[in-house]
Parts: sequence; C-alpha cells; structure tokens
Amino acid sequence: MPQAAADLLREFDSWVGREQKRVYLLCLRMLQEAEEADMAAQDCFLKAHRALTAKQNIELDDPSKWITRIAVNTCLDRLRSRSWKLWRRRPSHEDEAVILANAAEESPCAESQAFAQQISARLEAALAMLSERQRAVFLLRHYEDRKLEEIAEILDLDVGTVKAHMARAVAKLRLLLRDLYGELR
Repeated sequence: MPQAAADLLREFDSWVGREQKRVYLLCLRMLQEAEEADMAAQDCFLKAHRALTAKQNIELDDPSKWITRIAVNTCLDRLRSRSWKLWRRRPSHEDEAVILANAAEESPCAESQAFAQQISARLEAALAMLSERQRAVFLLRHYEDRKLEEIAEILDLDVGTVKAHMARAVAKLRLLLRDLYGELR
C-alpha cells in the first residue's frame, strides 16, 4: 500500500470530519434531497474506507479530489438508478414578478428572505433539468470552485468535454431562467 493511502487510513476519522460537510453539500446539490444526500455522503466514505482497507494500490495525490470523484460518481449512480424524477413546479409568472420586484432590497427582511427562497427553489429546479454530467460539471465549477482541469480529472473526462458540458449547462440555465436573467442584466 502506498504511503499516502496508509497515512489516510490511519487518520481516516479526522479526514472524514474535515471533508464530511463539503461532500454532503455536493451530494445535496446534485441529488436535491437531504435524506438521499446524507445516505450518498455516507456511502462515499464507506467506499473510500473499503478501497483503503482492500490493500489496493491507490495513488492519492490529493485525497480531497479522490473523495470528490467518489461523491460525484455515487450521485450519478443514484440519479441513473431512479426510475422516475420529480420535477419541482415553477412559480407562476405573477409570483416571479413579485420575486423580481422585491429581490433588489438592501436589507433582508422576512419577505425578502421568502422571495430569495423562491428564487433558490427556481435555481434548484433548473439545475434538476440539466443532464447529470452537466449538473456535476456546473456544481463542481460554481459551488466547489474547481478549475476545469480538476473537474476533468475528477470526472475522468477530457477538458474539452468538460468545457462542452459547462457551455451546455450555462446555455440551458439561461434559457430556463431567462425571465430572471434578463432582469439582472
């Protein structure tokens, strides 16, 4: 067993403590269900532990990238295995107009927070309409702040493929959220 893998296995509990919240949030953004994300995050660390204890020749340059790759693949597997998908209902045009009219306030009053939650729900619904790969690329880039090269490495894709997925994701999100996007320009 390479030394980096042996060191990680020895400090596994503390490593899980450091990575757990980030992995859970990534799973939550991809799966959009808290309970499902919690189970997926647990599965990720279980898979990592099994791989480390199997005495495989695991080369770990960056354990953070490794667990991120496991998390993305676990979420993609869960998304593929669903026999159906729930699509969140889009707010009515009247509600969207109210949301947009009140979103520019400077102080976050209770009403503004409610509108922000509705916009967040719209964004989550739009993210759910992306393909699994597009969502993974978009989330890793914009929520995890990963570089395109890192995303390519995590997802085992070419950088050009990552760029194509990113471009398609952004184009689809702009189309789905055009009423919000147009007002923000």
